[in-house]
Amino acid sequence: MLAKQLSIFLENKSGRLTEVTEVLGQAGVNLSALSIADNSDFGILRCIVSNPEKAYKVLKDAHFAVKITDVIGFTCANVAGALSKVLRHLSENGVFIEYMYSFADGEMANIIIRPSDLENCEKILQTCDVGLLDASELYKM
Repeated sequence: MLAKQLSIFLENKSGRLTEVTEVLGQAGVNLSALSIADNSDFGILRCIVSNPEKAYKVLKDAHFAVKITDVIGFTCANVAGALSKVLRHLSENGVFIEYMYSFADGEMANIIIRPSDLENCEKILQTCDVGLLDASELYKM
């Protein structure tokens, strides 16, 4: 259930995020989920898009530093403690989460993670009370 995520490196200056969204919008690529992390010099925009390969190409053509990374998406109940149970199960089985972002949608929460071991993480999640998301589902959210 792996999905492709874009990581776009942006200088910390006004308008760079706007430029990314304009390039993607003009190419007909929709943003499904995103997260921004920054430090004093640059930021990293991590995002799930409707067409990762097309997005990669148009962003490269527009001179953005971008790479594609595999991530795993899953859903769990949007109630107190549900995510901690899943994360406990992963950590007890030696899976380190490099980063994560999520968004709630009513009674369910959608979580995107970049684990240290994709294959093992996917196997462990299949034993948890979560719904693994196909890449096509993530790209359409």
